[in-house]
Amino acid sequence: MGDFRPGPPQLRPGRAIAHTTGASGSGSPHRSDGHAPQTPRGARRSDPDGRPGTTPPVPGRPTSFFALLLGLPAVLFALITWQVVADGPLVGLDERVSRALVHPDRPSELLTDLGNVQVAVPVLAAVLLYVALRARRTGTHRWWREPVAAAVLMALVPALIIPIKELTARHGTPVMPPGSGYYPSGHTATAAVAYGAATMLLIPHVSRAVRRALLLTCAVLVLGVSYGLVRRGFHWPLDVVASWCLCVVLLSSLWLVLGRGTPDGRPRK
Repeated sequence: MGDFRPGPPQLRPGRAIAHTTGASGSGSPHRSDGHAPQTPRGARRSDPDGRPGTTPPVPGRPTSFFALLLGLPAVLFALITWQVVADGPLVGLDERVSRALVHPDRPSELLTDLGNVQVAVPVLAAVLLYVALRARRTGTHRWWREPVAAAVLMALVPALIIPIKELTARHGTPVMPPGSGYYPSGHTATAAVAYGAATMLLIPHVSRAVRRALLLTCAVLVLGVSYGLVRRGFHWPLDVVASWCLCVVLLSSLWLVLGRGTPDGRPRK
């Protein structure tokens, strides 16, 4: 208490001279050396590309990621569709791969049933009902928003797939009866959107361990349906791959609509 004195602090012999105004290596009377200021906007060293250094989260990178996630599958889908319509070299390779993979059996046919509307859509409907009731019970504003968005996305699947089938008019594999309208695979799209949207809506309501189990289950179901369709000979491999590309775009769009991803990479509250 005896050290308290009114007025400005006085210099003491024991203090470092670097704290005095004009000291060598000090651009400020409050800095003891020549280090860069410890502020977010202080002197930052440039990164290898010559851009100012930044600290995470880095604005712009998540936006680029989602642009890539939306753009690359769309370009691949357009490329595959062009090859199918023009009967390009990729179609010949696709048919050779199919001949090597097709081996109709009961297990592969059962796997394809997981992509039926009668199986996949009720699973999604049950999840939508659960999420809607949970959100309403907790008083969430616009509790209906997520279920409605996912339901609209599911309705978009036939609205997109059927016209493309008509336009491309691709014939079926040798084990299928004569006809057209096999590209892209509707079963694959139904499975991917139904199980994918259901997983997306459940993720915020479960623990991290359950999230991993959900994601793994979703991947196994979609890949199982895809394998079964090719193995049974219901679809060419490119039919399935094209549906994957289309569904990545659809599900990524749903993720953004639901607000799970923002331009700065942080989830909205």
